[in-house]
Amino acid sequence: MNMVGTDCLLQVLCDFTLHTHYTGNLLVVTVATKETDGFRRFMRSARHFNYTIKVLGRGEPWKGGDYMTEPGGGQKVRLLKAGLQEIEEDKVVLFIDSYDVVFASGPKELLKKFQQTRHKVVFSAETLIWPDRHLEDKHPHFREGKRFLGSGGFIGYVPNLKEMVADWTGEDSDSDQLFFTKIYINPEKRKSINITLDNRCRMFHNLHGSLDEVVLKFEDGQVRARNVLYDTLPVVIHGNGPTKLQINYLSNYIPTVWTFETGCSVCLEDLRPLSGLKESDYPLVVIGIFIQQPTPFVSVFFETLLKLEYPKNRLKLFIYNQEQHHEVAVSSFLKDHGEEYQDVKVIGPEENMDRVASRNLGLDMCRQDKDCEYFFSMDIEVVLKNKDTLKILIEQNEPIIAPMITREGRLWTNFWGALSADGYYARSEDYVDIVQGRRVGVWNVPYLTKVYLVKASLLHEELSNNDLFSSGTLDLDMAFCHNARNKGVFMYVTNMHTFGRMLSTENYQMSHLHNDLWQIFENPKDWEERYIHENYTKIMRDKLIETPCPDVYWFPLFSDIGCDHIVQEMENFGQWSGGRNTDTRIQGGYENVPTIDIHMTQINYEKEWQKLLLDYIAPITETMYPGYYTKCISYLNFVVRYKPDEQPLLTPHHDASTFTINVALNSKEIDYEVNEQITLKPLFEDRVQVYCPLSCLFSGNVCWNRGALSFLS
Repeated sequence: MNMVGTDCLLQVLCDFTLHTHYTGNLLVVTVATKETDGFRRFMRSARHFNYTIKVLGRGEPWKGGDYMTEPGGGQKVRLLKAGLQEIEEDKVVLFIDSYDVVFASGPKELLKKFQQTRHKVVFSAETLIWPDRHLEDKHPHFREGKRFLGSGGFIGYVPNLKEMVADWTGEDSDSDQLFFTKIYINPEKRKSINITLDNRCRMFHNLHGSLDEVVLKFEDGQVRARNVLYDTLPVVIHGNGPTKLQINYLSNYIPTVWTFETGCSVCLEDLRPLSGLKESDYPLVVIGIFIQQPTPFVSVFFETLLKLEYPKNRLKLFIYNQEQHHEVAVSSFLKDHGEEYQDVKVIGPEENMDRVASRNLGLDMCRQDKDCEYFFSMDIEVVLKNKDTLKILIEQNEPIIAPMITREGRLWTNFWGALSADGYYARSEDYVDIVQGRRVGVWNVPYLTKVYLVKASLLHEELSNNDLFSSGTLDLDMAFCHNARNKGVFMYVTNMHTFGRMLSTENYQMSHLHNDLWQIFENPKDWEERYIHENYTKIMRDKLIETPCPDVYWFPLFSDIGCDHIVQEMENFGQWSGGRNTDTRIQGGYENVPTIDIHMTQINYEKEWQKLLLDYIAPITETMYPGYYTKCISYLNFVVRYKPDEQPLLTPHHDASTFTINVALNSKEIDYEVNEQITLKPLFEDRVQVYCPLSCLFSGNVCWNRGALSFLS
């Protein structure tokens, strides 16, 4: 009975020892010679859990190597050895890296797990041995778990840590991991210092070599990284070695950065508010505009640029145009609005500058301007629909940030959620949810393109290299992002607002006067906004259809620009028919009611017109003629020209059609005068007048009299 009682007493004493270390006894020590994006992220996670942090090496030049190409890190051991002399003996010290580390839980859990090991010093463990593979056989074996020491994180009592680093006499560039490994594989030292490894990742998880072991665990408004191999929840997550992108991905969620319950919890922190500032106090921004290929709707791009809600006297423009075809649009914009901006620099096609050089020169325009605070890069195929985009990005206060834009109707965006092993596109687990708006926030991503904002301070420090867009194997945007990642600069994309979209430049024809007219297939949304009347979508809701006589309907179809471009395209083509009955363009070669016209087939617009009929005319037809459904198969589509001295009108006639759609392409009292005494009469004596932007829909048995203006049938 005495023996049993003794056992119970020992158990109670052991349990009591486990709880004598309060979280106040824990001190987190790290080395950070420079305050990087990674360090700021580390500190944010530490503050979230109320860790006490001591930073060593502030302001010192880093001489410990880069870890990616060769061993290093000896400078950390030197700094730790000196720093331990100033720390109380009763402290428990957690020594970890900071640039690539986040906390997933707090000090209480960490201390509990440490004390449960019954050791004085516990190192993180790794799957892979580094840097000396020849030492593999000297590592102790475990029944379960990882065998090899990782120096990026360890925890221990101050006296034991002092003993461990007492013999350090190495150089700053020597390997800290090799130094600690040799201590660990020495049985006498391992026993004397009482070292073990966290081999089942209960406290530390090093991602290198074990990415497949980690999944995100969302539960009760919290986010943890779960090790599925050992079913553990590590407290410290370390993106060691070549796993920087993976720690960036995990830190989009850990610790509780984004949850299903709360959404993004940090997106409104550390903002730079612009509201209330005088226009003269707004940050100076250089906007780089890059036209590198034939692109539709270039004039619309500049119209959108004008609408940006930002003081134009705080904007400078750098415009690079490689396409002669777009010179007219650029020149027209600068002629009308160039003087509204503080400064404008243009690189035209005549200068024959390559794309890489133009990008570097654009950044340099901001870099060399002492007042420039941001560089806003925009490719010409970007369609920004949010007038506050620039202000939103500046207020978010990130080093590099992009507004998320998508290709209409597709999952194609201006960011990548992950990279493949060879540095190209890979889809992250959350990519689709972000693109489709099921997860909303500000996301650390490895790649941005098309449109992004860069802090000018980076151009003087981390990104001071004048050749950021060059690479032997990567395209210019991939090269830029690669250089940013290598300098530890974080890049973000935000989908907290709807910003716009990007155009498809595939199959863009340049053989017409107004090539954008042919974009109804490739860029249907942009085509609609440009060419369809603004009231078209309100036709049914607001009852905008007029009925001048039975079975005849008026409604708006084309915008003024749409009408103008169709007329100008036909005039540019210029091959008007002679208005005779003989017509080799149609089947049978004979036209009963000839007009002076150009067929859609002559300008290769037949497919586009067919789609317009299906998308915009068929819905109206099926509504106004209930029970009638149409595939809009039409073999004769044309633009007619009427002139008083050429062909002023047609005699009344029936169209050989189930229904006819006529669109007036001219404006009343602008392009022609109207005899207001012409009135509507029933059926065969009808004379129905329509004016731009109206179109007229009627059944084929209605008699149609046209004259003295351009019509599209």
